[in-house]
Amino acid sequence: MNKKMMDMLVCPIDKQFPLELYETQSKQEVVLEGALFCSKCSRFYPIIEEIPIMLPDELRDKKQDIAFLEKNNKTLPQKIIKDANPWHL
Repeated sequence: MNKKMMDMLVCPIDKQFPLELYETQSKQEVVLEGALFCSKCSRFYPIIEEIPIMLPDELRDKKQDIAFLEKNNKTLPQKIIKDANPWHL
């Protein structure tokens, strides 16, 4: 995801802008992996292989979210790992 996209992205649930960006892997202006966080509804949206996955809860892939959180357990803030995930790991 190009960091310039941050000016266009809003939370799909409550339309919050701006979202917080947490990078776990990046190269210059491209976020390869990380997370977007909505401070209004406390949801996170993973960025996987440069793609922000911004789906409502009922369409999210639970296995993908859990794998993402486990992989990034040490690099993402606790407000994402413990509080913002719908699976409550």
